[in-house]
Amino acid sequence: MLPVQRLCAFIDQNQLFTANSRILAAVSGGMDSVLLVHMLKQAGFMFAIAHCNFQLRGGEADADQQFCRQLALNLGVQFHTVNFDTQAYANSQKLSIQMAARELRYQWFEQVRQQFGYDAIALAHHQNDTIETILLNLTRGTGIAGLHGILPRNNYLVRPMLFLNRAEIAALVEQNKLHYVEDSSNASTKYARNKIRHEVVPKLLELNPGLEQTFERNVAYFRELEQLLIQQVESFKKQHCKLNGADTHISIDAVKQLFPQKLLLSALLKDYNFNDTAVDNIISSLDKHSGRIFESTSHFVILNRNELIISPQKKVGHDLVSIHEEDHEVSYNTSTVKITYDTYQTPFPSSKTITLTDAGLLVYPLTLRHWHEGDYFYPLGMKGRKKLSDFFINQKVPLHQKQSIPVLINGNGELIWIAGYRLDDRYKVTPQTKKVAIFELL
Repeated sequence: MLPVQRLCAFIDQNQLFTANSRILAAVSGGMDSVLLVHMLKQAGFMFAIAHCNFQLRGGEADADQQFCRQLALNLGVQFHTVNFDTQAYANSQKLSIQMAARELRYQWFEQVRQQFGYDAIALAHHQNDTIETILLNLTRGTGIAGLHGILPRNNYLVRPMLFLNRAEIAALVEQNKLHYVEDSSNASTKYARNKIRHEVVPKLLELNPGLEQTFERNVAYFRELEQLLIQQVESFKKQHCKLNGADTHISIDAVKQLFPQKLLLSALLKDYNFNDTAVDNIISSLDKHSGRIFESTSHFVILNRNELIISPQKKVGHDLVSIHEEDHEVSYNTSTVKITYDTYQTPFPSSKTITLTDAGLLVYPLTLRHWHEGDYFYPLGMKGRKKLSDFFINQKVPLHQKQSIPVLINGNGELIWIAGYRLDDRYKVTPQTKKVAIFELL
């Protein structure tokens, strides 16, 4: 007999899917996934089988694929399969074989789910997989999220067999005389997970024969702790995180008052891909001078006076764009500059995004670029020259925004306009101006 009642109770308790759901079951042909589909069949769920051939084990992989095809036929369910050139994908993406296979299968499962309208993708992970995952995370370094193990549900991915351990699965397969195939690579200890499975877990079982039950209780505690941490972080966000466009501003005083500081700040910055080392560096810099920048793979954290600014890294497009006399509109990164010409007249429109220059002083082609160290200009209304770096400080322009501000350069190398901020006094319109060039930042 199969533990169908326990299966259904676990599915209901964790709200994995309903009796009317259409399930895509990922089946390798091993005992875990074979037991899964037999239990789904006996419980009366509607499902199909999906199998990946990674073409890494030659004829053995082809035999596994044929086994799964026959299994679907025997169970009377639809069969989906695909062949991957996993080695080529791993090489092109610079991934390990295991990571390449993982990416390929999950991408394909989701494609099949969407194409055929399945409600969930069922995976055959069990309690021992959770133990291995937690131990693996601990050896690599992890926060609380790495201790919650494998979740019963993660979006469309569901794991209905987490109520069983490996020994129970082996016993059920033998008692019910279920046929399955064995992947020879599972016995190899060259992979970290297999090393933990075959060498570490057996030693822990000697110390604690009830290891699976102990981990199951611990995982429940860890998940509740994670929920508590999430609530604390969300509460902090509501009170202290202010959005300004794509940037998030946080009071440094509020960050200093966090307790426990590193735990909560790490959780807050996790979504922006900052690691523990970066968080340590940010904390140690809270009392230091403004202007420090910390970088993750996707974001910056800038210490800007009395606040932290979290800003996405902007993809820099053209570093330099030429403007010819016949041009009326040019694009620079995410901005557009419109150029028109007119005769001298008053009054002129006043706007930070529009500037009027004496066209007779322009030397084409002009150039749009970002500021460079050492750039200077003569700010409109002032007699002396000023470095752009000092001008940005006076204007309180955050460091991360400087690179995105277009600077208009004359053909003779002189700065004409800091777009959106200030015209150079040398290029202003005067009563002697005969032709006006109007630049508008859109």
